[in-house]
Amino acid sequence: HRGGGFHYHEAELRNRALPARIFVGGPPALTIASIAPLPEDIPELLFASLLMGKKLDVARPDDLGIQMVLDADFSIQGKIPPRLRKPEGPFGDHYGYYSLQHDYPYLDVESINYRKDAIFPATIVGRPPQEDHYIAEFLQDILEPLFPLVMPNVKKVWAYEESGVHSLAGVVVKNRYHKEAFAAALRVLSEGHLSLTKFLMVTDQDCNVKDFRQLLIKILERTDLRSDLFVFANVSQDTLDYTGKKVNEGSKAILMGLGEKKRNLKETWSGSFHNSALSEAKLFCPGALCVKGVPYHMKADLAEELVKEPAIKGYAMVLLVDDPEEACKSSEDFIWHVFTRFDPHSDMYGETVVEKLHVGIKDTLVIDCRMKPWYPSVLEEDPQVAKAVEEKWGAVMDRVCRG
Repeated sequence: HRGGGFHYHEAELRNRALPARIFVGGPPALTIASIAPLPEDIPELLFASLLMGKKLDVARPDDLGIQMVLDADFSIQGKIPPRLRKPEGPFGDHYGYYSLQHDYPYLDVESINYRKDAIFPATIVGRPPQEDHYIAEFLQDILEPLFPLVMPNVKKVWAYEESGVHSLAGVVVKNRYHKEAFAAALRVLSEGHLSLTKFLMVTDQDCNVKDFRQLLIKILERTDLRSDLFVFANVSQDTLDYTGKKVNEGSKAILMGLGEKKRNLKETWSGSFHNSALSEAKLFCPGALCVKGVPYHMKADLAEELVKEPAIKGYAMVLLVDDPEEACKSSEDFIWHVFTRFDPHSDMYGETVVEKLHVGIKDTLVIDCRMKPWYPSVLEEDPQVAKAVEEKWGAVMDRVCRG
């Protein structure tokens, strides 16, 4: 899904190495531009210049055919050979898990240039929010005015970094004729990095899409699960999302809540379960209930049994989780515990209603968000390293403040 990958694909079709130059450091705008979800025909260096408010200082293309950014701290040059791979990983990622080892293309380095007193920047990734969380939000804020230009029937878009960005997005759309919102949803799922979105929540109601709880309530009040839930199986999935049964492969879902309110959401929980594999439950927000189940390896089909529990009747969405207390601490915790731990096609359940080839849900949507045996482990912070970093950072900031 990345532009560089498309260029490499074309090079491999010609059995040619792809010339490449990696810029490290330099103006912060360069880092922002490098990860911005720009259309393929807009150069990142041009976008960096726009962010800086002045032209980026570059040298003419050399024998690689690529310009060199003169303000970068480091420039690493070489070629990516076709059809050759080397293992990468495992290491922590911005989803908050330890990515597994996979084979990827690699760069044969031919030369390295660097500035005097160059600084090699680094960051920490892990369970959000980390530093990249704020970069992702900043990018969305500055690109927000462009979304309606590129997608005319889409008013607002927000990809939730707490889900690793690509697992969950919310959109406010125009719905001027029957299910125009569906066309808008497909447009979002066809746009650049947004095409990686696994679960897309859609409404035509004005709301603050950054406020996930507000968006979820708007949708749950208006959704008809018999006709407003769409699941697309056997499609591509982000490499770092391991909820599918095979890397890069999984499914997507669209949940729409449109028009007038169709239901009043339940605002309390006071029930109990017949099934001993189910225990405590906690309400995240009106209509959305988190239920604790035994670990997946002990009872893989527990979500199907939860569908039949009388206690969940009247709730629009029920999430089977490992720890309801942790999942309901905040919107950020809910998003991470839920949307990084299920594959729509494999882990969504309900009393199904089949009309020709459309499968809907009659009353309550149950989603199995427990950790599965094939998922990578959750990232754990090393207390000694964290303490050392905090002490060093504190000392640095103290010197800066003293001036």
